[in-house]
Amino acid sequence: MDAVLRCGSVSRAAELLDMTQPAASQGLTRLRALLADPLFVRAPGGVQPTPKAQRLAGPVRQALQALEQALGESEGFDPARSTRSFRIHMSDIGEGRFLPPLMAALRHEAPGVRLETLPVPRDQVAAALDSGRIDLAFGFLPMVRETERLRLLDDRYAVLVRRGHPVTREKRTPRQLLAALKSLDFVAVRTHADTLRILEQLQLQGRLRLTTEHFMVLPSIVRATDLAAVMPRNIAQTFGPDYAIVEPDFPQRRFTVSLHWSRRFADDPGNRWLRGVVERLHRE
Repeated sequence: MDAVLRCGSVSRAAELLDMTQPAASQGLTRLRALLADPLFVRAPGGVQPTPKAQRLAGPVRQALQALEQALGESEGFDPARSTRSFRIHMSDIGEGRFLPPLMAALRHEAPGVRLETLPVPRDQVAAALDSGRIDLAFGFLPMVRETERLRLLDDRYAVLVRRGHPVTREKRTPRQLLAALKSLDFVAVRTHADTLRILEQLQLQGRLRLTTEHFMVLPSIVRATDLAAVMPRNIAQTFGPDYAIVEPDFPQRRFTVSLHWSRRFADDPGNRWLRGVVERLHRE
């Protein structure tokens, strides 16, 4: 069932499981009878899960992961041969920062390993790690205390504007830039609470002209307007020559991005291996 859910096709699931298609179809038939539900219906290019199959998808994957972890403890973990799926908590900013080098490394070291990003509310990260719902969590998560962690990078908040923006036309000290923010209009992402908190601390929420759901739209909006965006400097400096970064003297502007994992799964060979890959990438 998990393979069909992931592949969207019985034949592709059979290939993934190294089974014949008739054997996979027979197994699915027995599962349908057991659960009293068709589970999958025909759709263009394959099959589509029924509502019951969708409800079962998460518990099925968690159960399989628990079995994989139990077996892994006794058998070790071979990244070159593994087809294990890891679930990771990270924000959309984190995906842009951490996933490209991580996927490049996995392509060479563990071509069968799969990653799935699964953002969870920040106050639920520790519980999700302990339950096995997620394997690792990336981010600035000061409220997550009951975990093991590895510092990945130190960063600070800055302001992204378009090249040639009026705020960049004269040289200002960080304190003067802070005062100049009162004349700017801002765009922010609803899910990035820390940047919204900075605007509130500076009593600039009244200057917020656009709140959006998605981080990746910010660069094009900033480039086309005089709107400014508060964001991590590490991300802002990747956007290229069409943008400028200004660094006001924000309160509590510095923060640390860490990798978190549960003490419960700290000795799981697969979890330990993936943490090692992340640590190596951020030492290089």
